[in-house]
Amino acid sequence: HVQLVESGGGSVQVGGSLRLSCVASGDTVGRYCMGWFRQIPDKEREGVAAIDGGGNTAYAPSVKGRFTISKESAKNILYLQMDSLKPEDTATYYCAAKPGGYCYGPMSYWGQGTQVTVS
Repeated sequence: HVQLVESGGGSVQVGGSLRLSCVASGDTVGRYCMGWFRQIPDKEREGVAAIDGGGNTAYAPSVKGRFTISKESAKNILYLQMDSLKPEDTATYYCAAKPGGYCYGPMSYWGQGTQVTVS
């Protein structure tokens, strides 16, 4: 069973930057599909970015060019670098993972979330 713990959220001004981290434990997740999702109250959770077991990345159109997903496999850490932040990026951000390497289908493991507020 994989545990995921996010950190790095906080409050930032419009145009600022934050870097979220997600530390995984319980298994080596270097070849997992891993991703970042976000949710605001009363809205469905949406995918933000994903990275598969081969290192291929994908982004939601709303964040492409501003956010960068990466992982440090040796340390079991997933990152989300968020630049040029906008008020509409305000949400709770969740880290997620699934074994198998390919980012198809639902995620198997979820973190507890970290709040990002842009104003």
